[in-house]
Amino acid sequence: MDGLLYVVSEPGPLALEEFHDWYDHEHGPARVALDGVAYGDRYRAIDNRTPSWLALYGLDLDVLATDEYLRLIRYRSAREEHVLATVDTLDRRVYETSASYGAVDLGAPAPCLIAVAMEAGEGGDAAIDQWYQEEHIAALQAVPGWLSSYRYRLVEGEGLTHLAVHRWEGPESLASPEFHAATSTPWRERIFASLSAHERRVFGYWSSFSVDESSFLSDQQSQAQ
Repeated sequence: MDGLLYVVSEPGPLALEEFHDWYDHEHGPARVALDGVAYGDRYRAIDNRTPSWLALYGLDLDVLATDEYLRLIRYRSAREEHVLATVDTLDRRVYETSASYGAVDLGAPAPCLIAVAMEAGEGGDAAIDQWYQEEHIAALQAVPGWLSSYRYRLVEGEGLTHLAVHRWEGPESLASPEFHAATSTPWRERIFASLSAHERRVFGYWSSFSVDESSFLSDQQSQAQ
């Protein structure tokens, strides 16, 4: 599993009940049913910011070029077409895994995530890598409640180049003295001052997709014929 499909969304005028039903019983299950997709989890923003929803799919990047995946896009249901035309935001990004830290199985969703995306200034990619490797990950590992961290590089979409997803036992870890120390070092301040852009989001676990063939495959197959 060498990739991550990262999708943030905001239903806007779409009824929240319809948004969840579409995501949980059609859109997400159709993707986790594919060979090469290891898991699909949904998270809700707990940082009082929008977009409010995050979906993460752990996958082999080759899946995205298969006929099976492309068929999901080519033969969308009428409801999916309606949802995609109505939602305020559906920001889809594809990342390739560049590093992982910790022994937690990615198939087991974390109660809390911090997602930090960065765009380096000119010549700054190596500096970001060095900071992560030599200071930041070790500092996070010392925080009670840290589970694992994963780093990614953008391969498709309009997101920032570097993405780190840090997994936690709960949001209370983010209020600890150890977390404050890990995120307040002079080196970190220099890195962030050099960035051309960055974004930091905090999410809490919402649900995981499961395969229910009766809810989406029959419709997909009928459209493909």
